[in-house]
Amino acid sequence: MLSGLPLISDPDLIVGIENADDAGVYKLSDDLAIIQTLDFFTPIVDDPFTFGQITVANSLSDVYAMGGKPLTAMNIICFPINTMEISILREVLLGGLDKMREAGVLLVGGHSVEDDELKYGLSVTGTIHPDRVLLNRGARAGDALVLTKPLGTGIINTALKGNMASDDLVAKSVQCMVELNKKAADLMIKCSNVHACTDVTGFGLLGHASEMIEGTDVGMVIHSSFVPIFHEIQEFVEMGIIPGGLNRNRKFRMDMIEVGPDCPEWIVDVLFDPQTSGGLLISLPHKEAKNLVMKMNDEGIKDATIVGEVVTEPKGKIKVF
Repeated sequence: MLSGLPLISDPDLIVGIENADDAGVYKLSDDLAIIQTLDFFTPIVDDPFTFGQITVANSLSDVYAMGGKPLTAMNIICFPINTMEISILREVLLGGLDKMREAGVLLVGGHSVEDDELKYGLSVTGTIHPDRVLLNRGARAGDALVLTKPLGTGIINTALKGNMASDDLVAKSVQCMVELNKKAADLMIKCSNVHACTDVTGFGLLGHASEMIEGTDVGMVIHSSFVPIFHEIQEFVEMGIIPGGLNRNRKFRMDMIEVGPDCPEWIVDVLFDPQTSGGLLISLPHKEAKNLVMKMNDEGIKDATIVGEVVTEPKGKIKVF
């Protein structure tokens, strides 16, 4: 999509749009850089306050994935003023503010337009030391892969639209989506040898993992039985109740994936499920990964676990067992 665009180069641009990184990073001084990101989408839950919470948690996640601290945000609002009560927008914005306060982020403005469909999100600015920026590439052979949240929110949201998801399952999914990645990121940046990190969102676990190794000299192994998931979703997947984005993710990246004979087919679908406000996927040495998971579990991030490792062969491929 970006091929052929006359991009402007700058020696202080640490991360631009040339690669599929989580956010842009620009160096202001020898010890300070800013992180910039933007995200917005349509409602995925019925409650407007909860929708605002989820959207903000999702928008802030890219800054956390790069090891940074989000500081300020600006609202992005599309609203059907003639067909929807303004009180709904108020609840969305209150939900967003609730999560911004939890994150210590200051709302400094925004922009709204009239639209046929409600959309909400944030433009976020954060800070980081220029030498401590975490990219989605840089994973090294021998690293372990840590995932901090369970998979399946896209499938659950699809089941919810068909009135097939139980209240209990929806509540667990919502709790996962509103949870900030702040605590996980704070623990991650205390590790001395994190080699790469990304957050698992719209491309699913395998899609974002593919970005981490594409064009590199390493591959990955994912142990499907270790991956945290909402186990209630198996029935939905086997019934074909899956989001359209899952099929697009699978079609786009399946040539990089090798599935072992003992891996259930429905699990592969879950690994491609597009997530909203998903967890962090972190690549770091095994010993540090074990210690990190232990600390995360102790701090209440109960689903954090080692789901695989980075390997020398096959290069640019992911084996799923």
